[in-house]
Amino acid sequence: MMIRILNRFGLSSVFRLSSALLLGPLFLGSLWLCSTACSERLEPPSASAPAKETVSPPLIEERGPLVIFLGDSLTAGYGLSAEQAYPALIEAYLNETGQQVRVVNAGISGDTTAGGLARLDWLLRQQPDILVVCLGANDGLRGVPLDSSEVNLRSIVEQAQAQDIQVLLAGMLIPPNYGPDYAERFAAIYPRLAKEFDVPLIPFLLEGVAAHPELNLPDGIHPTAEGQRIVAETVLPFLAPLVESISTQ
Repeated sequence: MMIRILNRFGLSSVFRLSSALLLGPLFLGSLWLCSTACSERLEPPSASAPAKETVSPPLIEERGPLVIFLGDSLTAGYGLSAEQAYPALIEAYLNETGQQVRVVNAGISGDTTAGGLARLDWLLRQQPDILVVCLGANDGLRGVPLDSSEVNLRSIVEQAQAQDIQVLLAGMLIPPNYGPDYAERFAAIYPRLAKEFDVPLIPFLLEGVAAHPELNLPDGIHPTAEGQRIVAETVLPFLAPLVESISTQ
């Protein structure tokens, strides 16, 4: 079944997928995107800042649980405005329906599980209530050793849970660039970690969007505004119960 899903990408999509996500950093660099509720961009402290200064993340107005989306270009909303990315759409929907929530889009184009882990400590200083982990696509496209990707994701979940932060893990599938065995073992990382740490799992972040040309930008990989809306609809049923449970505490 998994092989049939992966084969839906097709050979031409494989090449578009590899080039699009791997070249993302050349176009967006280290861009940090926040939702419309965040007036400042979440940017890590500059390495050139004087050592004696302590730079803290900007405080976010208290208004419901804080949700941070830790991801790559798929989460950042590559090629779109911040308001069109699925984290912002989710925030708008929850707030409009009476579930007050604050959302920070910490997606960076081209990011990997190693990159996400490297900036995790700074993000956790925001004291989020929920961390949505949406990483791994670029690992798979670059052929990163699967053990390394799993170790990085495990560490991200462990560190968040150590601070009593609820974690929502987003699964990812990749085309068989490195063969079907690699793709199968890659996909198996997410349910294994979800079971190990007893966290909810979104089976496939791009369900209903991947391999649908009309829902992706010309690169064939990054969702259009309509594709982002579908991603939001995929994530929402898993995230809303976590937000509600925290709001009623």
